[in-house]
This record gives sequence, C-alpha cells and structure tokens, in this order.
Amino acid sequence: MKSYVIGDIHGGYRALKQLFDLKHLKYTDRYIFLGDYVDGWSEAVETVDFLIDLAAKADCIFIKGNHDYLIEQYLKKGDAPELWLRSGGTITRQNYEGMEPKRLERHKDFYRNLTLYHIDKQERLFVHAGFTNLHGPQHEHFKNQVFWDRTLWETAKALDATLDKEDLRYPKRFKLFKEIYIGHTPVTRLGETTPVCFGNVWNIDTGAAFKGPLTIMDVDSKAYWQSQAVYELYPDEAGRN
Repeated sequence: MKSYVIGDIHGGYRALKQLFDLKHLKYTDRYIFLGDYVDGWSEAVETVDFLIDLAAKADCIFIKGNHDYLIEQYLKKGDAPELWLRSGGTITRQNYEGMEPKRLERHKDFYRNLTLYHIDKQERLFVHAGFTNLHGPQHEHFKNQVFWDRTLWETAKALDATLDKEDLRYPKRFKLFKEIYIGHTPVTRLGETTPVCFGNVWNIDTGAAFKGPLTIMDVDSKAYWQSQAVYELYPDEAGRN
C-alpha cells in the first residue's frame, strides 16, 4: 500500500477530480488529506461529497483544518464570524443553503469525524497546521491549536540548514518525528508552487485557494503530481484573493 498526502483543497473540487483522473490513483492505496476542504472556490459541497464517496472505497485519513472547524460550527450552531466570512466562508455558506437534510447530515458526520492529526507506523506526523507542545500534538493543552498554529512552520523556515540534529539549538519539536507534513500556510507566500521542505517539515499547501495548484505527494518517494492552477478551473470566481 502506498501512502499519498494531499494539500489544502478549499472547495476546488475540479482540481481534486483532475488529480485523481490524471494518475488513475488506486483504491488500494492510502490517502491522507491535510484539511481545509472548504472556503475558497464554489464547490465545497461537491468536494466533501467526493471525499465521502472516496472513503467508502479506499483507506482515507481526513485531518481537520481550521476552515473545516469553522464550517462545522456554522452547520451545528449557526456561528458565522466575520473573519470566517471574509476568508472564504461566504461562498461556502451559500453552497450549503437549501441542502437536502439527509445529505446535510452526511456532511455534518464528515466534519464531526475529522481527526486532529495522524501518526503512522514510520513515526511520520500529519497535521493541518502544527503544534506547540514540546512533547507532541497529543499533549497540547488547547486541542484546536493543531489546526491554527503557525509557529512550527515559522521555526522550520528559520532553521539553519547546517545545524546538526544533535545540536542543542535544534528544535526539539522536529526531533519527535521522522517527518512532519503540514498545510495551512501556502508556500506561495514564499514564491513557490510545489511542496517545500525545511528540516524534516514538509509543507504541501501549494496555494490552491489562491493562484497555485492542488498537490498530491507520494510520502515515501516524494514524487508529486499537481492539478493546473486552480483559479484557471474557476475563471469566473475570485477564490481567496
């Protein structure tokens, strides 16, 4: 079984489908999604439908992102903070208007059952954003920190590439896992549109919500495939500009 990791989708269903059609990916493999399935493009509902159907056929692990938390709160309690609406929530809220109750319950179950992080047998961590506790995400006092944190990525970016892991200055958090896979902060902020690695931290968010493509990567070989730039698939929309 191969393991693939997929970056932030942000409602870009057409890009997600393009990835699976492009490589004819097998249902016998494992797919680890790093979260943020919604908020950006106009097909959040179609994206989640695709993922629900995929999970019925293949081994899937769905990590919870901050945007998934926000839509879950809206569907459960009607919470719609202005920051969420300005960050892609408006179009997602529109997606869910008038949804048939049975279908809506399937989506609520999907969001409810998202996992905060995944650690595989090779001691590789998959988490949406990061963690702050020096003993790992399982010890976070505030559990939701794992889909909001940016300090892990900021530390990784600032890491001296010549620093040996045995050096006392080497970040303790990085030593806990063989590799760490995150999304949350698009690498387009660094002028990149392909997966970026600093230390042992891999960022797979290649900016699908903005001007970048959606990416899927083979965790073992590090070979990756990408959709076309997602905004090209939604020419009449602005995404999260």
